[in-house]
Amino acid sequence: MKKRSASVDATTPQRPEDEYLGVGRSLAYGLQHVLTMYGGVIAVPLIIGTAAGLDATETGILVAAALFVGGLATILQSIGVPFLGAQLPLVQGVSFAGVATMLTILQGTPGKEGLRVIFGAVLVASALGFILAPFFAKVIRFFPPVVSGVVITTIGVTLMPVAAGWSMGAEGDPSHGSVANIGLAAFTLLVVLLLSKVGSAAISRLSILLAIVIGTVVAALLGRANFSGVGEGPVVGFPTPFEFGAPLFVASAILGMFIVIIVTMTETTADIVAVGEIAETGVDSKRIANGLRADMLSSTVAPLFNTFTQTAFAQNVGLVAITGIRSRFVVAGAGVIMVVLGLLPVLGRVVAAVPSPMLGGAGIVLFGTVAASGIRTLAGVDYRSGLNLVVVAVSMAMGLIPVVSPTFYEQFPSWIQVVLGSGISAAALTAVLLNILFNELSFGSRPGSSTFAAYPPRVFPKSMLRGLQEGDTLVNGRLIGADGQEIAVVDDHLVDEARRRVETGELTDTGQIHRVYKSDPQ
Repeated sequence: MKKRSASVDATTPQRPEDEYLGVGRSLAYGLQHVLTMYGGVIAVPLIIGTAAGLDATETGILVAAALFVGGLATILQSIGVPFLGAQLPLVQGVSFAGVATMLTILQGTPGKEGLRVIFGAVLVASALGFILAPFFAKVIRFFPPVVSGVVITTIGVTLMPVAAGWSMGAEGDPSHGSVANIGLAAFTLLVVLLLSKVGSAAISRLSILLAIVIGTVVAALLGRANFSGVGEGPVVGFPTPFEFGAPLFVASAILGMFIVIIVTMTETTADIVAVGEIAETGVDSKRIANGLRADMLSSTVAPLFNTFTQTAFAQNVGLVAITGIRSRFVVAGAGVIMVVLGLLPVLGRVVAAVPSPMLGGAGIVLFGTVAASGIRTLAGVDYRSGLNLVVVAVSMAMGLIPVVSPTFYEQFPSWIQVVLGSGISAAALTAVLLNILFNELSFGSRPGSSTFAAYPPRVFPKSMLRGLQEGDTLVNGRLIGADGQEIAVVDDHLVDEARRRVETGELTDTGQIHRVYKSDPQ
């Protein structure tokens, strides 16, 4: 009997993220992750390729490289090796944080030469980030629930414009923002909700993927999906190292990109903390350091294969929350799919042909779920002194400023635009600093010192805790036990007598005790 128990213990995952679902299910759930982040991962190479004046074929090289490296980075981050990888369900891809800096570099050095300057800046700045990763990871102690809750909520809220943009359709398309596009997004959202309601767990967990497929079929039948370009271009292609020439190293470009690296490290830290909360698994400084090192190593290697900085994608944190699939092997499956898409451009063109309104409808559920997870974390924060209320209020406001007013920091130096222009990094930095000010530093503070304080702190006698058990709660003035049954409350001097009468069977229910001792709290 003992041997059987030991065997069970040896095969049972100790962490929820270590659950293995098999190859087929891992790839199916992984495809959901790829569809969720595909638009984001190809957007950056499309933007930079256009700004650099590349033709369609050369821009396609950037797109394939982004998928290929992003897939490898995802596998490294989720599977992990010693000192590399957080071993969490985190999908990696090209970071949006560096777009503004890269466009600035291209303005000063246009064309392919500017692209080589970008690659040189990414390489050096990422190598520096790799060295700093263990020190940067120490910030985990500054991510209590009041901070992590703000970050998770902000991730969800700041991604809502992405879902809205997808729902409206492609920019520049005549149908952008049309009722038809938004209607398709609403239809996809409805399918997600209906599939989530069905009794089958497998269908419910695949609701995002199935809804996108069903929505795409409907769009095709209505003539609003175009797959004519799938057959154009090469079927197979391997990223050629230094396709555009060797990297060029310019000090100003490296400095600007290093600021971007600090921002991406902040965002990745926030994503690691967020997915740890959602997956209900432990995240410590060692795990964050491993995750950041994987991030930075991938970013350092990225220029070799003609792509840019890598970071964890916040979109996919929402997918973990909505599906409940916490397995890191599912995300590794997504990485395999991305690598294949990078090596088989024809498959990438099939995925790219999925109309964006389908992604928009699914994104509303995904990103809303992330925000709801953050709100759930914030619900457990102690607000009685009012100081934590200030932390949440100001941090959320700072995170929302770039969302509601994208040009707010337009007149500021570029490094400030990079740091505060991302709602996630702005909220994270603000929450960490305010938490240190109000909760870590003792000077200048006293209980109830905040103008937001609702009431003074309460003191509870230790002796009164002796009769309570884990899970007992007070509801509407009544004490409810962990088993859901009401616990009778009587005057102190009558407790022994009441217990004796219960033990002898004289009193058999809570109502009797209340009537005998007139102790009904209501």
